[in-house]
Amino acid sequence: MSDDDSAVARERVIESMEQSAEVYGLSRSAGRIYGVLYFAADPLSIPELVDETGYAKSTVSNVTRTLSRIGLVHRKSSVGGGRRVRFEAEREIWFILQDVFQQYIQREVQTTLRTIRRAEEQVPADAHEQEHIQNLRETYEDLEEIVQLASEYSATELREALETYER
Repeated sequence: MSDDDSAVARERVIESMEQSAEVYGLSRSAGRIYGVLYFAADPLSIPELVDETGYAKSTVSNVTRTLSRIGLVHRKSSVGGGRRVRFEAEREIWFILQDVFQQYIQREVQTTLRTIRRAEEQVPADAHEQEHIQNLRETYEDLEEIVQLASEYSATELREALETYER
């Protein structure tokens, strides 16, 4: 693979990270900055991130602060004890995804399940809607269990359990 091919592949992944950031309630700039740091060989300073992304210094500063707060990037001191702070990406993002599962998806599933269960109690047992509501409840209960497992176990543990199950 040539350097040009590598650069194109890297850019595609970073663009995907931009889109993913929006799904998780972050800005596209957060996705791009995280992506640039993820592929960086060494931690980068705010001026280097400004050069690399084309964003304003204030944007890079605000985004790195947000990404640091949620654990996607880490602040590092400059080599030799310099004053300039550098940032590096957290490359083990499974624990970040687990946090998203716990804070957002699990809460949404539980809220929807409560609503479905209330509806199930209100609709007469012989009503046409009862079967649809029951099927939906069962699906959401399965989803709740899947989210719980994803929140509790490492990616390796889940993979090993699935491989064992498939045998």
